[in-house]
Amino acid sequence: MNRLYLVSGLLFVFAIAVVVKLVNIQMVKGKDLKELATAKTEKMFVIEPNRGNIYADDGSLLAASVAKYTIHFDARTIDQEDWEKNINALCDSLGILFDRPSEYYLKMLRKARANKNGYKLIARNIGYLEYDRMRNFPLFRFGRYRGGFMESHRVVRDYPLGKIAARSIGYERVDDEGHYTRVGLDGAFGKEYLRGNAGKRLKQKSAGSQWKPVGLSNIVEPKDGQDIVTTINTNMQDIAHHALLKQLEYYKADHGCVVIMEVETGEIKAISNLGRTEEGKYYERLNYAIGESHEPGSTFKLMSMIAALEDKVIDTSTIIDTEKGRWRIYDRTVRDSRHGGYGEITASEAFAVSSNTAFAKIVHYNYKENPERYVTRLMNMGLHKDLGLPIVGEGQPVLRYPGDAGWSGISLAWMSHGYEVSMTPMQTLAFYNAIANDGELLRPRFIKEVRVGGKVTKRFKKEVINTSICSKETVLKARQLLKDVVVKKNGTGHGLYSKNFSMAGKTGTCQKNYVAKDPDKLAYISSFVGYFPADEPKYSCIVVIHEPDKSVGYYGADVSGPVFKSLAQKIYADSPIVDEVTPEAPKKELLEAQYKNYYAASQKQYDKVPDVRGMSGMDAVSLLENLGLEVEVRGNGKVKGQSIDHGTAINKVDKIILELS
Repeated sequence: MNRLYLVSGLLFVFAIAVVVKLVNIQMVKGKDLKELATAKTEKMFVIEPNRGNIYADDGSLLAASVAKYTIHFDARTIDQEDWEKNINALCDSLGILFDRPSEYYLKMLRKARANKNGYKLIARNIGYLEYDRMRNFPLFRFGRYRGGFMESHRVVRDYPLGKIAARSIGYERVDDEGHYTRVGLDGAFGKEYLRGNAGKRLKQKSAGSQWKPVGLSNIVEPKDGQDIVTTINTNMQDIAHHALLKQLEYYKADHGCVVIMEVETGEIKAISNLGRTEEGKYYERLNYAIGESHEPGSTFKLMSMIAALEDKVIDTSTIIDTEKGRWRIYDRTVRDSRHGGYGEITASEAFAVSSNTAFAKIVHYNYKENPERYVTRLMNMGLHKDLGLPIVGEGQPVLRYPGDAGWSGISLAWMSHGYEVSMTPMQTLAFYNAIANDGELLRPRFIKEVRVGGKVTKRFKKEVINTSICSKETVLKARQLLKDVVVKKNGTGHGLYSKNFSMAGKTGTCQKNYVAKDPDKLAYISSFVGYFPADEPKYSCIVVIHEPDKSVGYYGADVSGPVFKSLAQKIYADSPIVDEVTPEAPKKELLEAQYKNYYAASQKQYDKVPDVRGMSGMDAVSLLENLGLEVEVRGNGKVKGQSIDHGTAINKVDKIILELS
């Protein structure tokens, strides 16, 4: 009995323990355990919205959100009668779509049905057209529950232009920790317009460790992003890309960029950035035009000239002695590209021939007692500030002030012709564009408008940074100086001169990576910046090419200038600034005579094919078609031949071919 009592007591205690455990699981830990079980079998998935499209100024797509679909099949939900009636037709349709034998799909689906597979993969990453065809296939057209058709999709970015302007169009990516990488326009305007709002969809884990949707609708519907229309012109972009690529390949350069801006509005019509791979190929590696700040070289002489003219320390007629093309200042020597120099020349001639010694003397001698005056004048023109572009990564300009680190006794002389200062190509272009725009400095603009469902919700206007960077008098002088660079025979840009259309601009050749002990490492930056036409500027443009092969050439006029000229020629040819046609008015008597001849011929009754040779094509066609004949015309002008001889019975002729002169 004692043993019985002991066993009974232990069983009673065990029963109490079981009850306590059950109560603990159900009442105390029940909620947590239920949530844990649910978490392992159910999960809330994020539905990425369709990102807004990016368009060119003519409506062409630059970047678009494209849905890629994945199709699964639930073999458990199919009624046997529906299965037997449709399975063969379904497999035939799948075989045709994916170019596989229908037996392949028949074997796959039968196996899935036998194994009661509720989430069998049929196709992955297909486009909308394939998805739309599949959902109308036999059996699939019955939908999810009756036809077993299940789809899921993800949104990817598609670029119709390929790699052209890839860095400027850009992208926006987010990593697993929620950190965004923003590049180009897609990155700059992603948060505000393009990104949209994500939705949510509940999914359940199936026996095959696959996640399938629960229910027919989303918990939160995604909201698609807005579309943006850029200022980019696809024709100009194509011209700029290939002109730059051709020159980079010829000079075996490291990298380069081209930017075309509309003078009056600041709209960027084209921007191309190409860098070289180890294999010698070029692609859109980085956005050099916006992000690369470097010494501009001789293109900075315009800024120095304007500063000197505004401060009235010189005029364009001031005489400067370039000596023999070498001018020593302290322990350094300023050199002209022309050995022997230019002798005594005016300031305007010094600009045209791009004399380093002349500009070094102008700035050093006139500002050495008060260097702050020179730098302050440059700052008043905004050269020490960035442009505040929306695209991430704009390079910062460098403009030292007296007393700053790196300032020395030679700084004025070196700054005068584009050394010890730094600017991005876009910043340089904006300044030259201001000269073309009567002194008004504009912020380069990439966006025209925002749209939702094709309707404009926001328009962007030009943004003025500085209403006047200098006086109107100085602007006019500067424009003449830039024109002389191309027009004058001794101008550094005269090789670009064309009598068919006018251009104005400045060449630039800047030393890079100079090491005195190893001159072989010396490289150059070749550039040309200006606008066209010279008198009524429509577009401004900058071309910068880094490290061309010195054995082929490195001067800005030779390397970058031809790209500028090619762009100007092709753009001007496609959209001439002046489009006037004054055709010679035809003589009234001739028109009246032709009309009388046609009228007389049309009033006759014909049962035979008439002789229409010598008649205008239009009159001949009208006459013959009124006789019930089908007429084919080859060429234009007057009729010089007809396929059916005149005099042939009309009832035997169906068609006649007219050969025009």
